[in-house]
Amino acid sequence: MTLTTPRRDPLTRADGTAVRALVVDDEPLLAELLSTALRYEGWQVESALTGQAAVADARRLEPDVIVLDIMLPDLSGLEVLRRIRTSHPYVPVLFLTAKDAVEDRVAGLTAGGDDYVTKPFSLEEVVARLRALLRRAGAVDQREEAVLVVGDLRLDEDSHEVSRAGRDIRLTATEFELLRYFMRNPRRVLSKAQILDRVWQYDFGGQANIVELYVSYLRRKIDAGHEPMIHTLRGAGYVLKPAP
Repeated sequence: MTLTTPRRDPLTRADGTAVRALVVDDEPLLAELLSTALRYEGWQVESALTGQAAVADARRLEPDVIVLDIMLPDLSGLEVLRRIRTSHPYVPVLFLTAKDAVEDRVAGLTAGGDDYVTKPFSLEEVVARLRALLRRAGAVDQREEAVLVVGDLRLDEDSHEVSRAGRDIRLTATEFELLRYFMRNPRRVLSKAQILDRVWQYDFGGQANIVELYVSYLRRKIDAGHEPMIHTLRGAGYVLKPAP
């Protein structure tokens, strides 16, 4: 996990004040990394290491969004969510789950969580997903655009417009989701299994050929007439980075 983030437009609450976020994780280092990444966005952030502290902090802080680990030392994240929902029924919640814990993902979303990421994760992805949750919940100034920029490549998450060096690029829905995942994680090597899980939403099961196929489609549109941005690392995956 790194603190390198793609350049985005600033995001504030509808009244112009800083977004308030609550980070809940019993690993102090991870909680601090997450908090630092969100403060980098200009948000007001507090963290809690236990479920009991999270419930108390939510009542006091009245957060606009919550990052919540499912595995906590005292209360489960699901119980924390249930208690928080009694006083804050609409606050968006992003669950953190163990890698490949499908039952945790299902339980979290069934319990009222709004989204999830699996550990290990990229800080860039967490920030992007929290921004999307805030916009969906109407908790932020909707006049701000959700724009990802890597080099001369630009993607607008709201309008689904993509351009490179000022030239518009038309993508299919799947190509757009694949590019968005790359742009949320610039300079980070993404394995075929990670891409399958995030873009196609099913676990890796020998279907890597579909990733190769769509990466080739994307390359034809993104890299045509330009220095390549999408690179293959044999045996590791793919990486998107600005052209030299």
